[in-house]
Amino acid sequence: MKRAFSALPALLLVATLSGCATSWVVDSDVKSFSAIDTVPAGATYRFERLPSQQANSERQASLEAMAAAALEQVGLRRDDANPRYTAQISARVTTTLSPWADPWLWDGPFGYGYGYGPYGYGRRWYGGGWYGAPIVPQASNPWYEREVGVVLRELGSNRVVYETRARNDGPYTASAAVLPVMFQAALQGFPKPPEGVRRVNIELPTAKKQQ
Repeated sequence: MKRAFSALPALLLVATLSGCATSWVVDSDVKSFSAIDTVPAGATYRFERLPSQQANSERQASLEAMAAAALEQVGLRRDDANPRYTAQISARVTTTLSPWADPWLWDGPFGYGYGYGPYGYGRRWYGGGWYGAPIVPQASNPWYEREVGVVLRELGSNRVVYETRARNDGPYTASAAVLPVMFQAALQGFPKPPEGVRRVNIELPTAKKQQ
């Protein structure tokens, strides 16, 4: 049900961008958990990596650079020599078929048409000596599901003091532009964010949508 509602603003966004708009909105669903009320002025941190993240150090360094800008905005300063906290950064981007793609359309090397087979209605193979078996739908309308996360731990006690995640989905390939904004959204309200899931909208220039 969530996708049906979250996809609609993205469709409206496509229509808006086809006109003379000069900005677009990255809308993230954010949920945060905090065990602290305040953060000392000038609080420091260093990044901490899981073994899987260490194996892909170039990608992880890029994500950490995105997160570092958002952490600085909320008053946390990176200091590998004298950190108060550790920050574990995560992100994923998954490509799926657009929720606005026609669910009845299927492709085959021998042409196509509408029909009914053992898996229900759909467009099927016509040729090859058989009929009714579905094939993979065309990925001509990709949809990108993104999630970023930040976990802060207090050094010494190793206690998690802050955990936050932000999720976004939409038709644009612009992960390089979207992920930094999602880290900003994930940290909005730090260190005492609102309870529950909240929508955070951050505006970006339209020029970044294809990055």
